[in-house]
Formats: sequence, structure tokens, C-alpha cells
Amino acid sequence: MSFVTGALRSRLQATFTGSTTGRPEWVDELEQGTDAGFFGPGSATWSVHGGNHTIVAGVRALLVQALHPGALAGVADHSRYREDPFGRLAGTIRWIYTVSHGDTATARGASQWVLRLHEKVHGQYVDGHGRTRDYTANDPDLARWVHLAFTDAFLRSAQRWGDPIPGCADAYVREWATAGELMRVEDPPRSEAELRAQMDGYLDRGELAVTPRTREVVRFIRNPPLARMLRPGYQALFQGAVSTLDPRHRSMLGLRQAAIGPVELPVGRATGMVLDGIGGVLGNQSGTERAALRRIARLEREAAEPAA
Repeated sequence: MSFVTGALRSRLQATFTGSTTGRPEWVDELEQGTDAGFFGPGSATWSVHGGNHTIVAGVRALLVQALHPGALAGVADHSRYREDPFGRLAGTIRWIYTVSHGDTATARGASQWVLRLHEKVHGQYVDGHGRTRDYTANDPDLARWVHLAFTDAFLRSAQRWGDPIPGCADAYVREWATAGELMRVEDPPRSEAELRAQMDGYLDRGELAVTPRTREVVRFIRNPPLARMLRPGYQALFQGAVSTLDPRHRSMLGLRQAAIGPVELPVGRATGMVLDGIGGVLGNQSGTERAALRRIARLEREAAEPAA
């Protein structure tokens, strides 16, 4: 049994962090730093980004991002998601958790690093109105959609499978606006109502579209090249992500909630069981959160020490 658990742990760690040799160095480096970071223990951000429901959030965010032709073009044209899907996933995870749990200087540095990478990502796409447009990954409109998709995905997944959010949804959206600003998003939403309104705006303006490329990406997200032992659990997580989508987004993507005839299946419960199983293998506290807590404890000790 311990062999099976160890093999499963190794597969999960490699999938989510890109490391096959244990915890990546960048996680341990979060112990360094000179302040508690932008958020800190007890914040809405730490609550929403804690726990294994963030796996479902990641799947959901990718599905929603794929609805914007410009955002999708950047991924399809400039990433190696087909050849190395988990390398890209690991990079995204690194940025999210560095901003969430790193000190402010490290969070800013990680964001600048991503922005520099994005400078190389440019090309053309056909928008929702059939017009050909130029894009770069740092375009404010594309950056906004990515920020909205991530914020909404993490919030909805936490509301469904996470603990109560300190300050509720508005607190999380307001706090995570900081991450949007680090990525040069102008006036990111600062309440749940603003989040909904900004996302609805893309639908109302006809800026979202489904193309053959969209359907290809959705097929890939539905059935990524996972290790065999992870596939059944992933399908439950995928269906959980689909169940939380805005019905309009779900319809555009051609996805339906799992059902037998007219009876919807209890995918929320199944997803929760898989998440509990992952927690039993990997634990329910991320390595980045533990590193941040050690940094904060060190800073508190240093502040309490009498001056020499």
C-alpha cells in the first residue's frame, strides 16, 4: 500500500510542479524575504488558494480562457502545451503561489519575469466579430480576460469545495486585484459584482468565440496525457470544473453537466471525494504556504530580538 501511495504522490507532484525529484527549489526560496507579502495568514487569498480545490480551479480557468480568441492564440501559437502541457502548468502554478505566498519583492519579481516572457508572444487572431487583429500577450484586454478567468475560477471552486472565505467573495476579488495590477491589468474588479459585470461585458460585446482551435484545446483539456493511474480521478475533477461554469460559457464550449438522461449526476460529491483523496496523499497545506509561514515566523522572531 505504501508503494502505491508513494507512486501516486510522485505522479501528482510531477504533474503539478514539473519536478520529479521532490519539492522544487523555488518553493523553499519563499522562506526568504523581508516581509509577510501582499496577503498573509488569515487573508481571503490564502483561504481561496489553499486546499486541493485549486486543481479544479486550474482546469476551469483554462476552459474559460479558451473562449477569448486572442488569449487562445497566444497559447496555441507560442506555448508547447501539446508536447509539454505540465511544464506550462507548473510555470503558471509557480507564478500564482509566488504572488500568493512570497514576500512583496519576490511577488513583483515573478510578475516582471512573466511580463518579459510575454513580450515575445505576439501575432494575429480573428476576433469574435470576424476581424483580424494583432495581439501581444501583454495587451491590456487579453491580460484582463486572463485575470478575470483565474479570479472567477478560483473563487467558484473555493465556494464549492473550500472552507468559508474570510470576508467572503468580495474580499478575495479585492485582494487578488493586486495580482492583476502586477500584470498591468487596468482597474481590475474589486468586488464579486464587478467581477461578474466585467466578465459579462465580454459576452455582451461579442468578444468571445468558439473556433475549431477552441474545440481542439477543449478536447485536450478533457483528456490530457496523464499517467494511467491519474485518469479516472482527473475525469471527476474535469466534470466538477464543468459543473461550476457559467451556463453560457458551458454552452459555448459544447460541454454539458454529467447526467444519465434528464438526471444530473452528483459530480460535486465525486469531485470532493477525489480532492479528499489527493489531500490524503499530498496533504492539504501547500509547500508554499508552509514556506511562507516559516518566513513570517522568522521575521517575527527577528523583530522581537533586542537591538544589539
